[in-house]
Amino acid sequence: MKLNARHFLYCTIFLVSSLVGYTQKKGVTTADKKFENYSYVDAIAIYEKVAEKGYKDEKMFRKLGDSYFFIAELIKAEKWYTALFDMNAVQETEYYYRYSQSLKAVGNYSKADKMLEQFIAKSAGDQRGKLFASQRDYLKEIKENSGLYEIFDAGINSAYSDYGSAYYNNTILFASARDTGGVAKKVFKWNNESFTNLYSSEISTQGGLGKPEVFNKNINSRFHESTPVFTKDGKTMYFTRNNYLNGKRQNDSRRIILLKLYKATNENGKWVNVEELPFNSNEYSVAHPALSVDEKTLYFASDMPGTNGMSDLFSVSVNPNGTYGTPNNLGLPINTESRETFPYIAQDNKLYFASDGHPGLGGLDVFVTDLLANTGSETIENIGAPINSTLDDFSFVIDAENRKGFITSNREGGLGSDDIYRFNKLPVPVCVQVLQGVIKDQDTGLVMANAKVSLFDANFNLIKEITTPLSGAYTFEVECGKVYYLRGEKVEYETKENKIVIAKVSGETQGPLELEPRKRAVDVGTDLANTLNIPILYFDLDKSFIRKDAAFELEKVLAVMQQYPKMTIDIRSHTDCRQTIAYNQALSDRRANATKAWLIKNGIAANRLAAKGYGESQLVNDCGCEPTNKSNCTEEQHQANRRSEFLIVSMQ
Repeated sequence: MKLNARHFLYCTIFLVSSLVGYTQKKGVTTADKKFENYSYVDAIAIYEKVAEKGYKDEKMFRKLGDSYFFIAELIKAEKWYTALFDMNAVQETEYYYRYSQSLKAVGNYSKADKMLEQFIAKSAGDQRGKLFASQRDYLKEIKENSGLYEIFDAGINSAYSDYGSAYYNNTILFASARDTGGVAKKVFKWNNESFTNLYSSEISTQGGLGKPEVFNKNINSRFHESTPVFTKDGKTMYFTRNNYLNGKRQNDSRRIILLKLYKATNENGKWVNVEELPFNSNEYSVAHPALSVDEKTLYFASDMPGTNGMSDLFSVSVNPNGTYGTPNNLGLPINTESRETFPYIAQDNKLYFASDGHPGLGGLDVFVTDLLANTGSETIENIGAPINSTLDDFSFVIDAENRKGFITSNREGGLGSDDIYRFNKLPVPVCVQVLQGVIKDQDTGLVMANAKVSLFDANFNLIKEITTPLSGAYTFEVECGKVYYLRGEKVEYETKENKIVIAKVSGETQGPLELEPRKRAVDVGTDLANTLNIPILYFDLDKSFIRKDAAFELEKVLAVMQQYPKMTIDIRSHTDCRQTIAYNQALSDRRANATKAWLIKNGIAANRLAAKGYGESQLVNDCGCEPTNKSNCTEEQHQANRRSEFLIVSMQ
């Protein structure tokens, strides 16, 4: 179903109505009312009749594009967003992102990327823009992840919306808006389909699915039910439903019935004791539950306070006494300003979820991350085609034991607005990679013997180091798909580091290094930070301990001081103007002394080092902000002031 599947926070019931006009002006006014009341299908019909008569208007094109975008008809949304940008290439920031998503739906990735570039320019702090800026080769990465699944029609789809699979005993449960021939069904105004109920289908020994049957009358209601999840013993069920319990519905302050999570228990084969979870609210939606492997944590999607985008993923502890903890936003790098939804936890503790905020093929794509990594910078991977397509793909579930599962999509070729597909996960081919290269003199091109080559992981942990032979060559065994840092060093040469991304297929990755002879004079008064091209030493916010990436840069200073054993230096730390003068002074003192302590710990005598913080007293630009501690300067301008200096005091 176009709506309650993916735009879950809009899976609501709107208690409004309006008349339809027929003149252009009255037609647009009427369509606007439909749009404002979330009756997008009705609004589209009126807008398009007016547009067919040659009427052109930016606001109308914007709402036509939005109407199709919100019901996940991205191919049709592209037509009207194109008309909008043809009329005026300058639009509100969010429309650059929506247009890019719609362009992907029609396969126009080059233009989609251009829209994303403009989106970044207008919204530099947006996580979606940052992700695109750091993954401009995202299509190449997705291609490397593709081909690991084979996908088939599940055989249970109808002409309506079918989505959201879940395993229960020897059956698969799913939500459907299909007509079962009963009494008149309520219609969801967002997309003019019936409200969804839960259905079950038996899984045969060959993996096929039997005829769908209505799941349970105690669970299904007059409104939406969807996305159940069950405990391993089959006695507890969590599921999504509109705000409707014991025959009573409740609205939010806008007279909208939102979504909530409910719990039911199985007693003697019957589902009873339906109750809503305590962190629900009449003022926001909570939906699409998933259980951790140990069943001590419940994951879900919500737009509750603290949400970054249209919907975020949250977790909450399930206590032994039946109570629940406080919901916790999963935060970065998982959540973005768009939609993260439909979480699923596989038996290997991998979190699969759908998102249209991370770089993808178009619409919602399925992504995966390892919950056990727990590094704060977990890798988020797009699992590629054919699971993902140019349209919406979501509700991924997999039985890791038999490598089979289900995915929902509104891709071309389906029976209804959303359809369920079954898939098999193919065996992953063994991947073997080596990183190799030759160290050369940058000026002469001659190979360099006796150069030290060090390999670090993505967190700057040293893995291995070697000294090059006469050939100047080196070789490291590395893992496929990983990020490494390669450093080359030799006396009288500048230290050089390169970031290396290893391919996800077997082969050899080339990582040549050319070292530059140290031509710049090293003498009293020289700032080693400039000489050694050391960027800002990064410290965590309000902290003064040396991070691994900062230590990576400090090793350059260490190497020079080891080369010149009589050299003494003055370590100077500077901050930008934000925070008070006293605070910045104290912070810079702590950071300068932490830098000094690191060098002492690594073998430099204390009498060769002086350290002092200067706070914000020596800004290199006009970005002062006293007495308010606020400034209109850019982040780049402030960063120029957050610097470390290593001034040579003596060489004797």
